[in-house]
Amino acid sequence: MPASPTSSARRAAVLLLDKVLGEGRLLGDLHGQLEPLAPHDRARALRLALDTLRGLDRADRLLSRQLRKSPQLHVMNILRLGTVELAMGGDAHGIVSECVGLVATHPHYKRLKGMVNAVLRQMADGGARPWHDLRVPRLPQWLRDPLVAAWGSGAVTAMEKAHFAGAPLDLTAKSDAGAVAQATGGTLLPTGSVRLEKAGQVSALPGFDRGDWWVQDAAAALPVRGLALKPGERVLDLCAAPGGKTMQIAAAGAEVTALDISEKRMARVAENLARAGLNADCRVMDVFDFSEGGHDAILLDAPCSATGTIRRHPDLPHARDGAGISELITLQAAMLDHALGLLAPGGRLVFCTCSLLPDEGEVQIEEALARHPGLRSDPAAFDLPGLSESWLTQEGGLRLRPDYWAQSGGMDGFYMACLRKNA
Repeated sequence: MPASPTSSARRAAVLLLDKVLGEGRLLGDLHGQLEPLAPHDRARALRLALDTLRGLDRADRLLSRQLRKSPQLHVMNILRLGTVELAMGGDAHGIVSECVGLVATHPHYKRLKGMVNAVLRQMADGGARPWHDLRVPRLPQWLRDPLVAAWGSGAVTAMEKAHFAGAPLDLTAKSDAGAVAQATGGTLLPTGSVRLEKAGQVSALPGFDRGDWWVQDAAAALPVRGLALKPGERVLDLCAAPGGKTMQIAAAGAEVTALDISEKRMARVAENLARAGLNADCRVMDVFDFSEGGHDAILLDAPCSATGTIRRHPDLPHARDGAGISELITLQAAMLDHALGLLAPGGRLVFCTCSLLPDEGEVQIEEALARHPGLRSDPAAFDLPGLSESWLTQEGGLRLRPDYWAQSGGMDGFYMACLRKNA
């Protein structure tokens, strides 16, 4: 008898959890695992995995009260998923039955179906009730410690609360943001993005096929807005994938050259541009191999730890341990120096990272200004609606955090600065 769509979605969600928690894989690299599912089941499987990862600490605390010892990871992940669903008010009969079925049909773990049934029935009968009384899940120490040093424990607790709450869906409109908000039932944010609290299947939203909009966090849309582009300007977009910023630049009427070292990711950029009917010169190449200078404006969205995106990517703290960040910091500085050499006199460059670590943001700009006489930071570039002056930093950049806009759904953690080269 074929598995039901819900069962297939749960099975896929557990597989994703196994990959993240057992192999250190990121969900963004695992979309191929969901290909056999129908689009709505894909969306459900991903949502189940995300909810479980966000609530992992709470689920484990509840399960520790029911288990004498933790079972094998695959079985534990089934228990975690079931516990999170039950704690969030899901249908108890369906959840318990299908989770038991996942174990019962597994050749190595079917002997544990009785244990899974007993534990989840306990959860359904009140064992999951303390869920809301447990503390908000904390970041792992490798990340929490440097963030507390940078922003203080109160700010980090607020960020963790934002991470646990998850993220709404933000859209960037190709032209008329008000029309997109009306068509999709979203809210128009002060910065011009459209926010949807419950979006469902993205490709089914009005305007997707026509390319009227693309998915992009409201914070991620701000670096291009800070460039204040004019039609016909020559603009270089470095590290362009997945292409949201490239599309913004093209929609502004600029002549954009977009670079990314990943052929697969650049194919996605080209696909998104085509859907929106926008044009860009897309090139698969290393930033350091590009030498065409004289650009009016440059966007450098540098590779980083991505620690500002945890509200959307709760897999990141579980799949990473902080290794490699120092190498990224060195790479960011080298990319910034190279990019400045491609900028025309009088031009401007926006450097940005989706990181919460000052070494990947504020410190990079402080050191770049010290290395390059004739370069200045322009904080006025981010004098935009909806942004607070208190978010501007001493060296002239803009620091965004997940706990900002908390009452309306938060934002990704980002750092950005606009650098101007003397004419």
